[in-house]
Amino acid sequence: MIETDFHHRRAMRLENDLVRVTVTTEGGHIAEILDKSAGVNPLWIPPWPSIEVSSYSPEKHPEYGEGPERKLLSGIMGHNLCLGWFGPPSEQEQEAGLSTHGEAGLVAWDFASLPDGLIAHCTLPVAQLAFERQIRLEGNAVLFEEQVQNLSPLDQPIAWTQHVTLGPPFLEYGRTQFRFPATHAQPAWAGYTAHLMDRGQNPAWFFARSPDSGACIGYVWDREDFPWLGIWEENCGRTEAPWNGRTVARGMEFGASPFPEPRKEMIERHKLFDTPCYRWIGAKSTLRARYRAVIARTSAIPETPEQLYSYV
Repeated sequence: MIETDFHHRRAMRLENDLVRVTVTTEGGHIAEILDKSAGVNPLWIPPWPSIEVSSYSPEKHPEYGEGPERKLLSGIMGHNLCLGWFGPPSEQEQEAGLSTHGEAGLVAWDFASLPDGLIAHCTLPVAQLAFERQIRLEGNAVLFEEQVQNLSPLDQPIAWTQHVTLGPPFLEYGRTQFRFPATHAQPAWAGYTAHLMDRGQNPAWFFARSPDSGACIGYVWDREDFPWLGIWEENCGRTEAPWNGRTVARGMEFGASPFPEPRKEMIERHKLFDTPCYRWIGAKSTLRARYRAVIARTSAIPETPEQLYSYV
């Protein structure tokens, strides 16, 4: 692990001969999973300048727009963790100072080296959660092991979503290929649909492939941890700041909740397609999950994780 600068952001980097992974120190965003052979990072880097969230203020930085997501948008990159809540705060929570998608993308993270990777940690004071993520490289696979600790003496329902967003040049309108096994879908609004991953297939997964470079990225996870895959697209349609009608992105967000919505709505929804819409975490207890990201050059988009692993 080395300290580095990534698009004018402080970051930590892991790499081997095949892949390079970069994580921002503020927000813990997985900003880069670079396939060295193709020279491609599929993860989204916003077209607007990125700043350290600790330096953000609405008075000094009106270019990041209005609303509860503006602080997160000032520093978001690639794969963002949504923990505690997934989506916007309620009107009252916004007035109290809360932001979209929870605190993990806003706080400073602590990092330490492992013999074959790194360990990152953050504490979420409002949600009363402590989070730890270990990242290891295994050839051109990236292994993530996560744990969430409830610091509260109360059982509580939580959202826990891996907000993976892909972007150009890997993402091309009408050309980038996607594949995932789902059995049910429910649209929330124009541009966002929640998909229930196939109960008959475990692990769950999604693959995305760029025909031009041949680069293919896949995320593979335990369906019991994250039964939902939310998909959204932005194709230069949002004209407000900071999007400004020039942004192309696609979210492939796997997690414990189908929709980005305030916690009250998440809890009241309870289930969709007979599947829970959040995770319960017991008082002073810990939840764990693990998943992989694999990046490789492939001749076609794989149909199964085994096919993707054959390129490793």
